[in-house]
Amino acid sequence: MVFSLALRNTARNKINNLIIIILVAVICFLFFIGNSIIEKSYIGLRQAFIESLTGDVVIQKKGDITMNLFGANAPVIDPFFVVPVLPAFDAIMKIVSSERGISGITSQVSGNSFLDLLGVRDSALLCGIDAQTYFSMFPGIVLEEGRFLHNGEYGAMITTGRAKRIEELGGSYPQIGESVLLTSGGTLGFKIMDIPLVGIFSYQNPGLFMNDIIITDPQTVRVLNSIQVAASQDVELNDDAMLLLSSDIDDIFNIESFSNGHTSEEFSVDVLQSWLAETTQDIYADTTGGDWHFIIINLEKNVNPKSFIKSMNKKLESYDVVAVDWRTSAGVSTILLLLIQVLFNAGMFLVCVAGVISVINILLISVFRRTREIGTLRAIGASDLYVSSLILCENLILSVIAGVAGIAAGYLFFNWINSLSFKIPNELIASLLGGDILNLVFIPKVAFFSFLLAVALGVIVSIYPIFFTLKIEPVEAVRQG
Repeated sequence: MVFSLALRNTARNKINNLIIIILVAVICFLFFIGNSIIEKSYIGLRQAFIESLTGDVVIQKKGDITMNLFGANAPVIDPFFVVPVLPAFDAIMKIVSSERGISGITSQVSGNSFLDLLGVRDSALLCGIDAQTYFSMFPGIVLEEGRFLHNGEYGAMITTGRAKRIEELGGSYPQIGESVLLTSGGTLGFKIMDIPLVGIFSYQNPGLFMNDIIITDPQTVRVLNSIQVAASQDVELNDDAMLLLSSDIDDIFNIESFSNGHTSEEFSVDVLQSWLAETTQDIYADTTGGDWHFIIINLEKNVNPKSFIKSMNKKLESYDVVAVDWRTSAGVSTILLLLIQVLFNAGMFLVCVAGVISVINILLISVFRRTREIGTLRAIGASDLYVSSLILCENLILSVIAGVAGIAAGYLFFNWINSLSFKIPNELIASLLGGDILNLVFIPKVAFFSFLLAVALGVIVSIYPIFFTLKIEPVEAVRQG
């Protein structure tokens, strides 16, 4: 009875109801479009980082500042931040390895340096890995040329993005076997390492900074960033190294300072790289092991990451380390996306408030016009519950229509945008949206919440009109009519 009467009243007041439907549909449309884009970005980032870099869970040293895999998540502090090493690595690894629900475990040591390749100098994020376990954990790393780094060897792998950038700046594309010169500076002086290029790879969905990553062996990162290197035996310095220790700083790059066959050559970059290559080989011949910054874990599909992290943090509390999820380890990209989501929905809240006020005013005008009808209903015995249900039902009908219309309009908008194949010119936005071609997808979860928003608005805008309606006296209403 109430529903049929509500349908009749809805059909009768076409103009006012059409305005209400349009207002609520626009709010639903904007909410659906915005959150669909944000949700798609979240899904794309999550897949990109979990399958290529962070895994599901990362164990790191506990501290006052949250860290990503290459530094601090606070941009102001990051340039001065040094990633701390994991304490008691072997003990922690033993605990982690005994946990159920893990599909893969690997370790990483991170650092920063400058890269010199084919005459091009650029900054680099160093990712020192355990090659035996690393690549099998990350299907998002695609080998383009050469081969993956082998366990126990020294070498570097660069991304196709960096290789193309070097080709643009230097005139030639890097070839496998090229000499990669890595340099870093700090309080202990400059460090220079010369290692071969063994592979060029790409990420299936590169994030904001992923093209700056160089995958290399862990010892190279430790040496360049003055991280503890554990020696398996006593290291005996050769004559050249001893000569460097005793030389005057002005003579270090004088060719006469190099012995054993180099004195007859003029000093050049080739000579320096040759000497560095020999020194690097000596380092790797005599040292193994060392500290790690992170333990990266992949979970089986049926394991809840939040529950796993909570359990691990209880077991590892005494070791002064903490387990974090992929969002924390990914760093700036996910923080930026979260900020965008908060700002967008804060703006939507203001839009909703403005829409609710407008709809309430329209409904109050409608109630004024129906004073006689409502008074008559109450005069013939209609209860307050009946009258309230009638008004609420009318508004819910309008809200449902508006919600469906808003989502349908959003779906058509997605198809139209996708048909344009719009190219995203900004690298940051492209990384957030998962590619340089704008492609929007229909996400059922977002559609459901958009529909709930429309229904909620229908309920909210009914509260004050219902309160006003129940104050109408039947006798007064009939007299006014």
